[in-house]
Amino acid sequence: MESRSKANLVATLRRAWYHLRLSVRDPTRVPTWDVIILTASSPEQAELFNWQLARAKRIGRIAPSTVTLAVPDPLGQRIGSGAATLNSILALANHISGSRNCNSVSSASSESSNNEIPLLQLVELISKKHILLLHAGGDSKRVPWANPMGKVFLPIPYLAEDDPDGPVPLLFDHILAIASCARQAFQNEGGMFIMTGDVLPCFDAFSIVLPEDAASIVTVPMTLDIASNHGVIVASKSGLPNDNSSAALVKNLLQKPTIEELVENQAMLSDGRTLLDTGIIAVKGKAWVDLVTLACSCLSMVSNLLQSKQEMGLYEDLVAAWVPAKHEWLKQRPLGEELVTRLGKQQMFTYCAYDLLFLHFGTSSEVLDHLSRAGTGLVGRRHLCSIPATTASDVAASSIIVSSKLAPGVSVGDDSLVYDSSISTGIQIGSQSIVVSVNVPAQTIAGNSFKFSLPDRHCLWEVPLVGRIERVIVYCGLHDNPKSSFLKDGTFCGKPWNKVLDDLGIQDADLWGKNESNDKFLWNAKIFPLLSYSEMLLLATWLMGLSDKDDGSLLYLWKRSDRISLEELHKSIDFSKMWLNSTNHQAVIALEIVLACLKFGLLGRNLSQLCREIIQEDAAGVELCKNILSACPKLQFKNPHILPKSRTHQVHLDLLRACNDEVMASKVERKVWAAVADETASAVRYGFSENLLGSSSWSHSIVHDTSSSGNTLDQSFQCRKVKVELPVRVDFSGGWSDTPPWSLERSGCVLNMAITLEGSLPVGTIIETTEVSGLRIIDDVGSELHISNISSIAPPFEINDPFRLVKSALLVTGIINERTLQSIGLLIKTWANVPRGSGLGTSSILSAAVVKGLLQLTNGDDSDENVTRLVLVSEQLMGTGGGWQDQIGGLYPGIKFTASFPGIPLRLQVTPLLASSRLISELQQRLLVVFSGRVRVAHQVLQKVVIRYLRRDNLLVSSIKRLIELAKIGREALMNCNIDEVGDVMLEAWRLHQELDPYCSNEFVDKLFAFSDSYCCGYKLVGAGGGGFALLLAKSAESAVKLRHLLAENPDFNVKVYEWEIFLHNQPK
Repeated sequence: MESRSKANLVATLRRAWYHLRLSVRDPTRVPTWDVIILTASSPEQAELFNWQLARAKRIGRIAPSTVTLAVPDPLGQRIGSGAATLNSILALANHISGSRNCNSVSSASSESSNNEIPLLQLVELISKKHILLLHAGGDSKRVPWANPMGKVFLPIPYLAEDDPDGPVPLLFDHILAIASCARQAFQNEGGMFIMTGDVLPCFDAFSIVLPEDAASIVTVPMTLDIASNHGVIVASKSGLPNDNSSAALVKNLLQKPTIEELVENQAMLSDGRTLLDTGIIAVKGKAWVDLVTLACSCLSMVSNLLQSKQEMGLYEDLVAAWVPAKHEWLKQRPLGEELVTRLGKQQMFTYCAYDLLFLHFGTSSEVLDHLSRAGTGLVGRRHLCSIPATTASDVAASSIIVSSKLAPGVSVGDDSLVYDSSISTGIQIGSQSIVVSVNVPAQTIAGNSFKFSLPDRHCLWEVPLVGRIERVIVYCGLHDNPKSSFLKDGTFCGKPWNKVLDDLGIQDADLWGKNESNDKFLWNAKIFPLLSYSEMLLLATWLMGLSDKDDGSLLYLWKRSDRISLEELHKSIDFSKMWLNSTNHQAVIALEIVLACLKFGLLGRNLSQLCREIIQEDAAGVELCKNILSACPKLQFKNPHILPKSRTHQVHLDLLRACNDEVMASKVERKVWAAVADETASAVRYGFSENLLGSSSWSHSIVHDTSSSGNTLDQSFQCRKVKVELPVRVDFSGGWSDTPPWSLERSGCVLNMAITLEGSLPVGTIIETTEVSGLRIIDDVGSELHISNISSIAPPFEINDPFRLVKSALLVTGIINERTLQSIGLLIKTWANVPRGSGLGTSSILSAAVVKGLLQLTNGDDSDENVTRLVLVSEQLMGTGGGWQDQIGGLYPGIKFTASFPGIPLRLQVTPLLASSRLISELQQRLLVVFSGRVRVAHQVLQKVVIRYLRRDNLLVSSIKRLIELAKIGREALMNCNIDEVGDVMLEAWRLHQELDPYCSNEFVDKLFAFSDSYCCGYKLVGAGGGGFALLLAKSAESAVKLRHLLAENPDFNVKVYEWEIFLHNQPK
């Protein structure tokens, strides 16, 4: 069961991250949130949260168009999460109205005739917004080291290995990813989606169904022992009328119920479990309008709470207003009568997410548990960090070091977390410990016999305080609960308070004063001294019970020092200094990684992304990047036989862009593309004597190389005529791994299939000799060209030249030379009976047909291997780029799995799949080949992907690697006749193609796939995407027939479903 949860966690999170990135990069096609709001406990924390929200926009976690707000509780006084929800909507109203004075909006009430119209207009405007609200304003008592940053911004490096040069993923980022998938549930209707900032609910949020005009709460079945400590939802035994979803009406709400209460309220499910409240609430329709109306006039309600020092809970109070069974109880609560009156007309439903994995980061031990057990194989354990060699330090493999620097001589134990820290020589960190924002100056340890050690299962962190230069050092045991009483089970550094006081000689009055009450907790114990850094470090060792010194001097030093409690610390944090220290620290690490990469490495890091971390919109960062630029000229001479010039030029280009030098950048960019063409030429032109870029010598070099092959025409006229017809190709997975420069540097694999359309081979050429010398070319749209002196044909060709394909084919086959066409001529007719921009590889396949025909005409080597190679050369001459999969798809019959191996020459290995009659029959019955009616241009997509690869964009690299893996999985699935698994391959491949370029799809294609989804187990656009043909793999032959019929009938889809067959045999010569 645990291994299944891990697999679901990886798959669910990865899919959510795909969707998040897509919604940020193309929000017009994939809707994102209009507004994201975080609640905060104080104005100071709200300022920190606003910086974090700005960071999220800068690094592509939030779309630029999304409004972001951090809203503190009024006057920094707690009002409860329910009132904080209302206050957040009110803050949004003020933001929209442009008012700085809350009273200008919030004083408007439904009884105020003068303001009634403005209020209604504002309500209408807000009710159309799609809002994500995260409650993040808690004081994190159970995770005290996260108190300064806020638990929602905990470092959770799940999937960090997908993007090793990117920012450290935070809990907030993962929550955004999951929430992005839930946005679809609102469609075009406004509403609010509420989540808590200390829970990562991993589930398929795409499947959420929200009832109209109601509130909904997401639940998950849970065992009674766990549910008894949380909120439980009692749902109606029947779902919505005529609805097969997992939604049901909420009958009652129970808070930490006993077994007897669960039985009495019929809260038990048939399997003995009950429905646990996940903290996720959605409001839409009339319920949302009611909530907005209440919030826009809630100032008096909030004022009453502030005056009475009471709180309004989200689950206990606000949600209860939508549950009639709770109305009588709620009316006895603060402001409960008004909540029932204003909200009680609407209902609440529960959506049960059966497979939801509930990751609660409520305690320090839970954080480590999720990073060690649930995250095994998922967690990036080394991310944006500087760690010495294994022979110079002792850092456990299971430890997690993120955004940190470790000096030689440092020790870190098993399963420990080190974040945002610089640890100097001699520091020892035990196992299952947490170190955050600790920066031990080297001079503190150097030359001192004192060596600091953090014991196992301890937490250590530093916090800057307002009005103080030195940061305070704070520490506690991993399992310490700051809310546990001194008189009961309270502990400090893992030991009962009585033992701590006895061992150290401290009186409880030293910690809590002469307070005779029972309000004595770690939270309010004045235990942390405010001294010099070295003295604080010394006393930390003493307070943790590790000091050998027992002469009373440390007790005296501690007693005479000013001291601070966790509670006081929470109110005194210098958030601006903390943020500045953290961002500068991360910039320094990124800078050191860049310098090391330039000095020692092979430029394998994403320097463009690292430079963004260095700059962070700061002028000093730009100056640092300018200093790095001085190393670029030396890169040209570094490992010239190993390091591609295209990569060195791209590094130079990235640094120039980071320094805002666009003039020089445009010059270097031309060098990048020239180098790509040169490197591709070197790999594919093996056997030719000249460089592709040397256009003037191309024809001579080809003649020289091909004249010895016997491919010449008889000079005495003899009419010869050849006809070549080829299929088109459709691909299942692996595309982009065949494209330079990837294929020049890394192995690739593609799974594709040759097909006929409408009963014929759609691509072809007829080539014949003529008595009249010269060249005549006719294409299928009636364009015609006559060239008398064909020796004038030479690259480079104009990009809009409709005949450059034939011209290039003539060059690479060596037809153009004085001996070959002195007294005879050629007539070349070409056609492609498929729509332009089809994505079926038509251009490359037509090039293969012409090359093959010319070789047959001249008795040359027209083998598929040789033609494939010559087409690669031809495409470089044309300047279209592209890879090898298209011509492979058209030249070789049937289904084939093709692998490429980089080198000079580029090597290809085509493996035909021996398709059974059952496989062929099932594929042809279930697979619909549909033309979308949208034209696409592969070259535009190609450039974007190539640029990202040259930058060593890790998300792109990992995506193409996965496409290669999917090609292998698809091959096995086809051989096993597992068509449904092929559908899974197609779906994931399509998601990956959108990861590579979000514009490979469009709104029409999205609607087509959404319409087809219930009938299909897989779908994708063929080729690079952007339009053209789509493959729809139906769940069954019957589903295929029904889908074909529905598409034909639906006026929204002006598409054509083509008849097709697998092309299984090559035509004879």
